[in-house]
Amino acid sequence: MGEHFHLIGVAGTGMGALAGLLVKAGHRVTGSDTAFHPPMGPALERWGVETRPGWDAANLQPAPDRVVVGNVCRADNPEAQAALGAGLPVTSMPQLLGELFLAERPALVVAGTHGKTTTTSLLAHVLQSTGLDPGWLIGGVPVQGESFRVGTGPFVIEGDEYDSAFFEKTPKFWHYHPRAAILTAVEHDHVDIYPDEASYLAAFEGLIERIPAEGLLVAYAGDPRVRALARQARCRVSYYALEGDDCGDVSAIWSGALSRGRAGDEGAPLAMDVYGGGSFCGRIQLPLPGAHNARNVLAALALATEAAGADLASSLRAVPAFPGVRRRQERMAVVHDPAGDIRVYDDFAHHPSAVRETLAALRERHPDGRLVAVFEPRSATASRRTHQAEYPAAFAAADAVVVAPVGRSAIPESERLDVAAIAEALREAGTDAVAPADAGGVVQEALARLAPGDTVVLMSNGTFGDVPATLVLRLTERLFGGAS
Repeated sequence: MGEHFHLIGVAGTGMGALAGLLVKAGHRVTGSDTAFHPPMGPALERWGVETRPGWDAANLQPAPDRVVVGNVCRADNPEAQAALGAGLPVTSMPQLLGELFLAERPALVVAGTHGKTTTTSLLAHVLQSTGLDPGWLIGGVPVQGESFRVGTGPFVIEGDEYDSAFFEKTPKFWHYHPRAAILTAVEHDHVDIYPDEASYLAAFEGLIERIPAEGLLVAYAGDPRVRALARQARCRVSYYALEGDDCGDVSAIWSGALSRGRAGDEGAPLAMDVYGGGSFCGRIQLPLPGAHNARNVLAALALATEAAGADLASSLRAVPAFPGVRRRQERMAVVHDPAGDIRVYDDFAHHPSAVRETLAALRERHPDGRLVAVFEPRSATASRRTHQAEYPAAFAAADAVVVAPVGRSAIPESERLDVAAIAEALREAGTDAVAPADAGGVVQEALARLAPGDTVVLMSNGTFGDVPATLVLRLTERLFGGAS
């Protein structure tokens, strides 16, 4: 019989996946949170997690063997304080993962400012497809399957640099005992806990220090910060890049050349020629659009074959069948119109680099019709002026841009991202742009810019409130003669 774990803040994506993983490993799991909305609420019930609403000391009865406190919990959380006051064993999510699932198995950590969730999911998919029986924990929801698996082989985990808990102010991925790691990109982020770039880089330096000498670091050669960090590794470094990427003074061991073309509605690139050590390995169909996703594929192939021992030919065959991840260029709806369908995408992009890559990929995928970007700055970094000057250029691939109000009202106005200034800068550059005052205006302005044959992408690292569902509903009503 397993232990009884109680998770405070269980309805978050990561904590919910941990709850499901613990149940699959044979433990009893209870969990509390303020709400259990879909999709996580029904998923927890399906996985066998006993859910308890609200923060209350009564949720700790009967006393669990261990209490796991999510990093959404502040120091004054009454339930967490009750657990500490009662002397119950209290731990953080990454600490528990490191202890139960990563200490005795090869841990393959995927880290970086961008691309973690997609690359982690790709790596897990390749390892499972090649028969290595991996375990995994992913910070997103796959289009097919679950975001966790116990397995018996290597354990694939998304390496988050955010801090662990209110009582443990260290990066999550420092607990993960990495046998090998991927480093996709590094740009100053999470300004709420990393006030400057040096502190942010230090988190990744700590991860690289933890890779043993006999381990492996797979690093993107096209990012100068990644190259600088990789030079500090005591383990072997295997670089990857696309043809044409500026790799500075290093050579990419793994490289890819994109083949462009057209396939009806789905624009190119359609395929990538993969090279390893200068030798041609094969041509693969890319499962996701965009050069950034092609790089993610290279990273997953490198780690799968070099660190986990996956067969290269089998790995290449597995890539085209990758189903993708929710909210990563996910097509959430197609509004059919005789004059041309309107495609509605949902994406997690919030950092300027992620916005730029997402829009470039969708422009490439849908070269016909207008591309309308609807953006909500909600993350701790996006809500502040840290990247104010970079946002206008990030929207270059869009024909029209609707910038929603900042999603965190508590940020002082002097620090808050100036969305009106972004819209003004875009208009001065010739792009149709507007910054409405509220969610209703966001929907109205997006509708005004959409015509048959267009594509719209909603970008936020939050749920964006009712905007996605309302926009699809209003588009459908307009088509069938309802309200507009």
